[in-house]
Amino acid sequence: MQKMVTKMNLLKRKIKFDEISEDSIFFWGARQTGKSTILKELFPNVPYYDLLKSEVFSKYNLKPSLLREECLMLDEGDIVIIDEVQKIPALLNEVHWLIVNKDIHFILCGSSARKLKRVGANLLGGRAIRKVMFPLVSAEIPNFDIDKAINYGTLPRHYLVNNPIKRLQAYIGDYLQQEIISEALVRNLDSFTRFLEVASLCDSEIVNYAKIATDCGISAKTVKEYFSILEETLIGQFIPAYTKVVKRQVKIAPKFYFFDIGIVNFLLNKTPIKRKTAEYGHGFEHIIIQEITAYLNYNNSMKKLSFWHTQNNLYEVDAIIGDAEVAIEIKSTEEVNSSHLKGLKAFSEEYPNCRLMVVSLDEKPRLMNNVEIWSVNIFFQKLWNNKIIEP
Repeated sequence: MQKMVTKMNLLKRKIKFDEISEDSIFFWGARQTGKSTILKELFPNVPYYDLLKSEVFSKYNLKPSLLREECLMLDEGDIVIIDEVQKIPALLNEVHWLIVNKDIHFILCGSSARKLKRVGANLLGGRAIRKVMFPLVSAEIPNFDIDKAINYGTLPRHYLVNNPIKRLQAYIGDYLQQEIISEALVRNLDSFTRFLEVASLCDSEIVNYAKIATDCGISAKTVKEYFSILEETLIGQFIPAYTKVVKRQVKIAPKFYFFDIGIVNFLLNKTPIKRKTAEYGHGFEHIIIQEITAYLNYNNSMKKLSFWHTQNNLYEVDAIIGDAEVAIEIKSTEEVNSSHLKGLKAFSEEYPNCRLMVVSLDEKPRLMNNVEIWSVNIFFQKLWNNKIIEP
């Protein structure tokens, strides 16, 4: 355990909290992404309220006003951290008062805001900005191993050990127990568990609610509710379609990605995953989409990530960044050829000023028919050095 803690402390996470000098922050992230670790590392000397500790929870749950009384002893502009803030929604009234009247800056940390929204908690009326923590990205991992990431995901506790299967099993169990059962988010746990398995089969695919409903034996309305639970508990995200139409009609339904490919692989019992398989190609795409998502979020970018898919299913581009600024096709091949460029070429006919690229397992970068071919590790380096797109 001590070795694991040491490894996690050596990781240099990319997320920044520069805004805390002027604003308070809601800091969300799925369990075990490393939220508490980075807060303790970056803010070792600020008041820290950990509501996971039973004695701390009991104290402030019984009398939330204690928080205000204690913070009145602080100076204007001081920082206070409340971890697992969703456990005591009433504290947010005290936080609101302290922000307005004392100019205390809060970092309010938790696994999701869903419970706060359900109970009508005070969400501070725009007085706190939102930040999200993602699993590890390549730039945070010394000697990043793409094959290991594709097999087991990049949650710190999973990536940093040799065989994380038992931890992945425990993670799913903890999620069902702590997020789903304890919050009574679903009436039928068996149907939700079945939905998780079917949804994992649809990871990185365009969402078809009716088909998933048929496979799960539930209504399409229930499927939408279940996807909403995954999204609001930060277990997954929708990537929208790029829907501007110039010539070709395009699909408008979104794609869905679980927040970590290791979770998908465990639900489908897929590991070990070898190169040159369909499963590897799926994981390769997932990791790259996850990396781009984290990059845009950590850099507070206003550019959106989307995908492009024509209505006739002839052409698709895996990632569009911004307003057709960069188009990226993701191929887990060791040698990109002209057949891999069809989607990009079709997209460029409609958006001729777009920068075109393929991310692959090619050994060296090259330029082919005005399309940049990047090996995945070089692409990641350039991404985090702002050479793919400016935030």
